[in-house]
Amino acid sequence: MRDLVKRYPKRPVNAVDGISFTVGRGEIFGLLGPNGAGKTTTIGVLTTRVKATSGSANVGGVDVVAHPVAARARLAVVPQRVNLDRALTARQNLVFHAAYHGVPVAERNRRADAVLEQFGLADRAKDKVDFYSGGMGQRLLIARAMMHAPEVLFLDEPSTGLDPQARLFVWDRIREMRANGVTIVLTTHDMDEAATLADRVGIMDHGTLLALDTPDALTRSLPGSTTLDLTIAHAAGDSPAAIIGELSAVRGVEQVESVASDQSGGGGMPGGPPPAPAAPQSAPSELRVRLYLTSEAAALIAPVTELLLGRGARLTAISLGEPSLEDVFISLTGRDLR
Repeated sequence: MRDLVKRYPKRPVNAVDGISFTVGRGEIFGLLGPNGAGKTTTIGVLTTRVKATSGSANVGGVDVVAHPVAARARLAVVPQRVNLDRALTARQNLVFHAAYHGVPVAERNRRADAVLEQFGLADRAKDKVDFYSGGMGQRLLIARAMMHAPEVLFLDEPSTGLDPQARLFVWDRIREMRANGVTIVLTTHDMDEAATLADRVGIMDHGTLLALDTPDALTRSLPGSTTLDLTIAHAAGDSPAAIIGELSAVRGVEQVESVASDQSGGGGMPGGPPPAPAAPQSAPSELRVRLYLTSEAAALIAPVTELLLGRGARLTAISLGEPSLEDVFISLTGRDLR
C-alpha cells in the first residue's frame, strides 16, 4: 500500500490520509487504532469493499483497484460477527463456500475434511451451525475462510467472546497458518492479542499511521516507561522528600514518585476497631517509591543501593515494571473516549 487516501463526500477530513506500509509474505501484521482511526476504511480498500480516492494497494501482487475480482480470489475475510448459515451443517457451510470460489468437487471435500480436523470440529461436522457454541462458530468461520486457500487472510477481532481455552486454540491455528505461508492482517482492540501474535504492528489514528514496528521495539521506544518499585526502610528522622530528591538525581532516573501503601490510614471504619497505635519514633519508617527509568534497570540497582546505605536506609523490596503495547497505544492516541 502506498500513499493511500480515502475521502468520503461531505466529510471535512480524509478517513485515510496518505498511509503507506508493506506486509511480507507469511507475516502476521497487526493494525491497531481507536474507533474512528481509519482501520476499517483501510481494510475495506485492501479487501475491495471500499474504493480509494488516490494511492495504490496490492494484495497478493494484484492491484485491488484495477483487478478487484482477481484480488478477491487471493484473499479471505473473517468478520467480527459470525455470518455463517445457521440452518446448514458445518460441512455444508464449508463446501458451499468452496463451490462459490470455484474449487472442484473432489477438492472441496478434501479441504473440508482437512480444515474440520485442523479446527477441532471433525466430530461435529454434520451438526447444524445453529447448535454450535460461540467459540465453535468462530473456529468454523476461520475454517471457512481457508477453503479457497487464500494467500492473505484478514481477521477482525478473531478471539472476541472466546473463553481462554478457545482463545489459545485460535491463536495456535493462526500461528499454524502463518507457518504455512499465509499472510495475516489482524485488527483487534486486544493489545495482548496483538503483542502475542503480531510480527509487526501499525498504530493508526486520524487516518494516519503513527508508528510501525515489532511489538518489542515499540515498547522499548516509550521513554521512561520502565519502572522500579522500591520499598525502603529508613530512619524515622530521615525526610522522605530528601530521599526522593536524591533518587531523582541518579543518572538514568527520569522521575520519582511516592507510592501509597496498600494499608489504609486514618481513623478506621465507623464501628470498627480503633486504629493501631503509632510506632515509636525509634522504629524504622517505610517509604514506597516508583522510579521511572531511561536506562536499563540492572545498571541502577548498585547506585540506588549505595545511595540508600549512605543514608542509613536499606531496600526491603524491589520489583520491575515493563511497558506494554497498551502503554504505547495510549501514549500515541491519548486517553480520550471516541
